[in-house]
Amino acid sequence: MLERIKQMVIKEFIQVFRDKRMKAIVFFTPIMQLLVFGYAVTTDINNITTAYYDLDKSYESRELARRLESSGYFQIKYTPESVKEIQELVDRGKVLCAIQINRGFSRDVKKGIPTEVQVIVDGTDSNTATVAMAYANNITMKYAKDIGSNIISPPGINLSARAWYNPDLRSRNYNVPGVIAIVIMLTCLLLTSMAVVREREIGTMEQLMVTPLKPIELMFGKTIPFAVIGFFDVFLVTLVALFWFDIPMKGSLELMTLATGIYLLSVLGIGLFISTISRTQQQALMATFLFYIPAVLLSGFMFPIENMPRIIQYGTFINPLRYFLVIIRGIFLKGNGIGILWPQMAALLILGIVVMTISSLRFKKRLG
Repeated sequence: MLERIKQMVIKEFIQVFRDKRMKAIVFFTPIMQLLVFGYAVTTDINNITTAYYDLDKSYESRELARRLESSGYFQIKYTPESVKEIQELVDRGKVLCAIQINRGFSRDVKKGIPTEVQVIVDGTDSNTATVAMAYANNITMKYAKDIGSNIISPPGINLSARAWYNPDLRSRNYNVPGVIAIVIMLTCLLLTSMAVVREREIGTMEQLMVTPLKPIELMFGKTIPFAVIGFFDVFLVTLVALFWFDIPMKGSLELMTLATGIYLLSVLGIGLFISTISRTQQQALMATFLFYIPAVLLSGFMFPIENMPRIIQYGTFINPLRYFLVIIRGIFLKGNGIGILWPQMAALLILGIVVMTISSLRFKKRLG
């Protein structure tokens, strides 16, 4: 039995690496996706195009403008001369933020009299608008504190904030481990879902069925190569994350390997199931993305699961990506061990066993 599985695995590897498209999926696609998503998927707001309407034209107002630009969050490109000009800039989408300094700003600052700084933001993108207002507020309050005045609010409460696990609050540290999980899911789903269909399309399925191979041996022979490729891709994109994006990894590599194996059990099972319900590679490809896109959207990668409707939250319990995201982020950023991550790993293992069992029965039935 082992010898037959071994020969089937060798045959599958030869078939995979003979196809140039498969080579691209295995070696280049994961890295390309990680680079694209790693740079593009970010909630950091930098270089906000800003208009600075300075009615005071004093040293203090110019210093505030300098601090806003030096923070890296604001990029002052326009210095309008009227409110109407500000409105036109915002309406045309040339600026996301406009800051107005009223007359008497310098006088009030020197006397310690409360004064106002008006921040106007384009609320079309509510997230960017909220972040921009928060940045402007924090920088202005810091400036007020440094010069001994209270521009925005009276003193009395000093807030001391400290972020654990991601002290620089870099969204990339949070997003890149998640990107690793979704890239591996896509790669393994694509490879596995087309495995059986490809045999049927090129006419070799009948040849396999008349060999001494049993259905279970054929299934192992089809899935083991993609499991090996899955592990290879995990380590490949992890190296890119560590050394290219400088993402910290505080946890155990051994635990990540174990969790990846459990995760691949579910992913390969789903891919195998798709391959048994598809008659052509085009159908397999469409079915793969029909599962993949909702899986990403309902995993907590982009939107918090807690904010979803209750019935949708229940649906996420059958999504393997939901559990693996918690595991991989916990290992990378928090250094969590199995004592903390065991509930997610147990749920992933149960889901993987169920999915693989259903796929195996379907696989045997299809061959029969």
